[in-house]
Amino acid sequence: MKDMPKSIFLLLLVVPLLLIISILSPGQSDAERAHTVIPDWQFMWNNEQQEVVSPAGIRNSSGWLTGTPENKEPPKSDGVSSAWNRFTLPDLPWKHSAIMIDRIKGQDVLAFLNDEPVYEAKRDYMYTNHSLLLPFHPDDAGKTVYIWTNGSSDMTLGIDSEIILGEYDDLRRDFIKKDLEDFILGSSFLFIAVVMFFCCLFLPKHTVSSWLSLSVIILASGALLITYSPFLYTFYGELGSVWVSVFDVSLFTVLPALYFYFEKIYGPGPYRLIRYGRRIQMAYSGICLVFLAVHVLSHHSFYDMYYFFSVKILGLLIILQMVLLIGTTILYAAKRNKDAYIFTAGFGIMAIATLGDMLAFYYHGGHYELFLWKWGVIGLIVSLIILLGRKFARSHEQVLQYSRELEMFNHELQRSEKMEIISELAASVAHEVRNPLQVTRGFMQLLAENSKQTEKEYFGLALKELDRASGIITDFLTFAKPELEHETRLNVYEELKHVKGILLPLANLSGGTIELDDAKELYITGNSSKLKQAMINIVKNSIEALDGEGMIRIWAYAKSGEVVIHIQDDGIGMEAGDLERLGEAYFSNKSKGTGLGLMVTFRIIEAMRGTVHFISEKGSGTEAIIRFPSVPDSVEV
Repeated sequence: MKDMPKSIFLLLLVVPLLLIISILSPGQSDAERAHTVIPDWQFMWNNEQQEVVSPAGIRNSSGWLTGTPENKEPPKSDGVSSAWNRFTLPDLPWKHSAIMIDRIKGQDVLAFLNDEPVYEAKRDYMYTNHSLLLPFHPDDAGKTVYIWTNGSSDMTLGIDSEIILGEYDDLRRDFIKKDLEDFILGSSFLFIAVVMFFCCLFLPKHTVSSWLSLSVIILASGALLITYSPFLYTFYGELGSVWVSVFDVSLFTVLPALYFYFEKIYGPGPYRLIRYGRRIQMAYSGICLVFLAVHVLSHHSFYDMYYFFSVKILGLLIILQMVLLIGTTILYAAKRNKDAYIFTAGFGIMAIATLGDMLAFYYHGGHYELFLWKWGVIGLIVSLIILLGRKFARSHEQVLQYSRELEMFNHELQRSEKMEIISELAASVAHEVRNPLQVTRGFMQLLAENSKQTEKEYFGLALKELDRASGIITDFLTFAKPELEHETRLNVYEELKHVKGILLPLANLSGGTIELDDAKELYITGNSSKLKQAMINIVKNSIEALDGEGMIRIWAYAKSGEVVIHIQDDGIGMEAGDLERLGEAYFSNKSKGTGLGLMVTFRIIEAMRGTVHFISEKGSGTEAIIRFPSVPDSVEV
């Protein structure tokens, strides 16, 4: 389960990228390899109401005007609600010929070959983009094609793209493929959203809201891409009113979801503008949903009012939303927030594309086909997925960090409990054992004085072992009672200098030497004898670790409110497993060692509020790093 987020994000990123690459990869269609573009056509407004639409009554009219592909859009109707377009078929060299018109503007479309009807599309919903593919016989060359369109009085009507003439099979493939890209891309977003909804069942509760909001954004964006494309209306036109309603619901949903996700990532924003914007957008989307329900139930009787609220007013709110969120992302990016950089890149693409579409929409008086926003959605969703991935990665790192800290805490707790048990045992036993040892030693000294010369050697060995046992008891007592009596301000350099003086003869005897670097005035609080005992234990271990000649270097310095002491030797070193066990009772690398020396050293350093850390590698020596809180040299204890 812990690897699940990585696989999910890999899937969510790779699938859209592969689709985008396949969509954008250049390729030459059959129609581009062999087709003819009809260079011009004629159009005419139809000012008379016709009970039966037929080109017979307008064929010889003097009101025909010329249109060309260079026009960015067909002329506006200036109050009339229908228009005619016509063009003459040239020679048809293909056995199966056809014409393809990518876009025809109008609610209803009728096509005639001379006076014979060849195509009819009537819609009871307001989606005005039509795509047309008409097959012809070679004998139809020279005949005239008439196309009639109607719509509202302020609608752009007529042919809005090139008229392509070519082989029927080639044009049919292009006719099916031209809008299929949006459908595939939108479907991939829907698939991703469904997978993400399913993944919510396995996520921690604190991440579900962000994950759900992103899922809603991707789901609604996919639905927008699919239902805005002419693909569904061309091949499944009988459900056109459903597709239009799904588009509107998706639009009303994606805007509050985007605000909510943005608030989850960055918080309420400066002056709580993001939170207020989300609430306003949620309220307005709710109003639009009510208008949509009334509009559908009344069979589109309130189209003008619904269009005003759901398109013109909502468009202005979208522009304000884009400006607000762009400004906020720039503000966070200026603070060098990495998430803001990522979001600014993706959202900037989305916002610029959307702003471009909306400004062009209002500039053209509503007669503009939005298309830039599709690529903006891709950039935004990729950035949102990356952001959510970074958020999950941070949460995963926090969990790992917490687990490591918990493991260290449990280790320290076990060690503390173990030390406490040993401490209580040592305190209760040490005094009782020391007294019999001292009595035994005294009597053995008396017996040794009166013994023979050959027996004195054995008494000497016995006394030596009794002294060693007494030393162990002393270590036990020190470990059992590490509290420091008579704490004073200590000059660290002077204390280390004294330790060097004590142990230098022992080091020289072993063939080694001790070097102490001069240090400035470094002061800590503690007990002088206890500190010396701890330092002597560490330095003595370093001496014993020297293999023949060697050097032990000691230096100290102040750093970040601490006095740091380093004791480094070039002895035999230790394995990693041995380092982890340092300070444990009865663990020692020496044949006669008990491990109590380092255990006592750890306890003394802890009692002086310090820490000790060992660094070692087999064959490369060992370094002990001891840290104590420093005190100013003017403070008296």
